[in-house]
Amino acid sequence: MTTNAELLARRAKAVPRGVSTATPVFTARAENARLWDVEGREYIDFAGGIAVLNTGHRHPKVIEAVRAQLDCVTHTAFQVSAYEPYIALAEKLNARAPIAGDAKTIFFTTGAEAVENAVKIARAATGRTGIISFTGSFHGRTTLTMAMTGKVAPYKQQFGPSVPDVFHVPFPLARYGVDVETSLLVLNHILRADVEPSRVAAIVIEPVQGEGGFHMVPPELMRALRTLCDTHGILLIADEVQTGFARTGKLFAMEHYDVTPDLITMAKSLAGGFPLSGLVGRADIMDKTDPGGLGGTYGGSPIGCAAALAVLDVIDGEGLLARANALGERAKAKLKEIQSRNDMAPIDDIRGPGSMIAFDLITERGAKAPDGAAAKRVTTRALEEGLILLSCGISGETIRLLYPLTIEDDLFEQGLNKLAAALRV
Repeated sequence: MTTNAELLARRAKAVPRGVSTATPVFTARAENARLWDVEGREYIDFAGGIAVLNTGHRHPKVIEAVRAQLDCVTHTAFQVSAYEPYIALAEKLNARAPIAGDAKTIFFTTGAEAVENAVKIARAATGRTGIISFTGSFHGRTTLTMAMTGKVAPYKQQFGPSVPDVFHVPFPLARYGVDVETSLLVLNHILRADVEPSRVAAIVIEPVQGEGGFHMVPPELMRALRTLCDTHGILLIADEVQTGFARTGKLFAMEHYDVTPDLITMAKSLAGGFPLSGLVGRADIMDKTDPGGLGGTYGGSPIGCAAALAVLDVIDGEGLLARANALGERAKAKLKEIQSRNDMAPIDDIRGPGSMIAFDLITERGAKAPDGAAAKRVTTRALEEGLILLSCGISGETIRLLYPLTIEDDLFEQGLNKLAAALRV
């Protein structure tokens, strides 16, 4: 039997250390919300491949759709010879995305590709180059998306100067002394001191920040951004790579707001574990680029599109929007119980829409100082308990819950109990 330790040693020799792995566990197989490592140990998965597995590991309907597609065609390159699953998926997303008026969709492979192409289209549509994003945001690791990401370590350090014409606004976080008024004040300063509004192509924002700590954009900020964009001819791009496809209790997190974006990026749980990303937006904007200006050899693969069509069917057929809300309420109730106990590590700010749930580790009860080291200890202890858990946040203080929405009720309770055990002092 191959052991985790043996594979870890082989990994160290074969794979560069720049790509990190949160756990020393090597997965052999997985099913819904459980996985087994190469040594046969079972884990409850509260990470979901970083929000990729809202419909769980290897959902039977997704696997069935992929197998059927394998018997037909696996690749032609959409730019060479198109295929129906791409069109069918685009039609479904155009009909359901919170976009005003007619919409069109294009598919890629990674979330970063979707974000980069959103910027390309925004620049083509407006004839401008400036991009505004927010501190704490994560938009990818490519040269452009790295510049847009609002955190230096580990995403920007060592990699030299950033792409020009990218500006950052502080995201409103009470823990760090920033409110909506401050965010808008700095935004207006940027538009006066650094880049005139007529040179800004787009404002890009995650409706709920992912790596930044699962902080939801206040409705008044989203409204203000929509108004500002309309006033100055700027496009509003919602980065829903992590928030999409039922995680927040809506198909898209932007459905929680009373304003709509011009473009929405998608990836992660779109295809239930298969590599697929996309960009949906107003048809008049999406058509601004010339033929050949967009695409990618593997973008919108037949396999990924078939999987995504099945994912949408599962979300509807199994009522995962309602289930996301129900599971989220149960998780919050458990966390509030933990928060009230003196035998638990001090936690604060239990938050999140639907099942995009998070909380912060703090230095002491009643304090506001974040404790990233404590969060790391919790994820390590959780793994020892048989629970895969991820941290995030500006100071690494946040524990995020990304269990599959298809998780069985008893397994969900077991996972919450393991979380409680990891928090016990």
